[in-house]
Amino acid sequence: MTRRTSEPFYTPAIVAGRGIFGAFRIKAAATGLDNLPDTGGAVLAITHFGYADFALVEWQAWLHNRRHIRFLAKKGAFDKPVVGWLLRGMHHISVDMQAGAAAYGEAVAALRAGEILGVFPERGVNASFTVRELKSGAVRMAREAGVPVIPVAVWGGHRLLTKNHKPTLRQAYGVPIRFAFGAAFVLDPARDAVELTGQLHDTLQAMVDELQAGYPVDGTGQWWQPRHLGGTAPTPEQAAVVEAERQRLRALKREAATREAATPKAADRKTAGRDDA
Repeated sequence: MTRRTSEPFYTPAIVAGRGIFGAFRIKAAATGLDNLPDTGGAVLAITHFGYADFALVEWQAWLHNRRHIRFLAKKGAFDKPVVGWLLRGMHHISVDMQAGAAAYGEAVAALRAGEILGVFPERGVNASFTVRELKSGAVRMAREAGVPVIPVAVWGGHRLLTKNHKPTLRQAYGVPIRFAFGAAFVLDPARDAVELTGQLHDTLQAMVDELQAGYPVDGTGQWWQPRHLGGTAPTPEQAAVVEAERQRLRALKREAATREAATPKAADRKTAGRDDA
């Protein structure tokens, strides 16, 4: 199976996305689209610099061969009333960051059924706009399902919406966005998944470097340009420190919520006291 017979959620979402991108006069250009398979499963390993990357990549894939991408998304998004309803309707896969085994199994099953999965192996938007260390899940699930990994680089999409920056409508209007869909990544079964993931990282960074070199707008002094190219984005080291602190605070918040949920409410304690009496 490569396409679902009925897509009551996905098709309207694509139409809406195309309308939005058209209204903003997004100037998209892509290379390597022929590397997207017309049939069968595949893992798209995508760079992640902006929050709209998933929609942008799906837009390009749909324009090329009308295939739909099933994305792995954080469980928190699925827990939101309207967003979660849409994500489930579009058959995306919920990932619990604290217990990802169920999502991994669901992803492998989807790949074996002929679906294309979109994965962001950096696990989160990278504020330095360089490719940081990847998680090995994309390589492992593709190898287990017997499907290829296709590296995908996106440059310019972060100018629409990204971490710590929410550009104005005027700033987002007419933004050039460049895509590169790489050749299928060779998953040598004799090589370690971590080693293959490191090679995938280097491939993605090389693709990003090429997109940046050919980008039609000079990013010197701009927030959206990486530091090593003359921009003012944080260095990878600075971004890593900020991200580690963010994760620490998020963990503390989860722990506090767990403790609160486990602590009987005052009314419950009074009721329990009456029952004991």
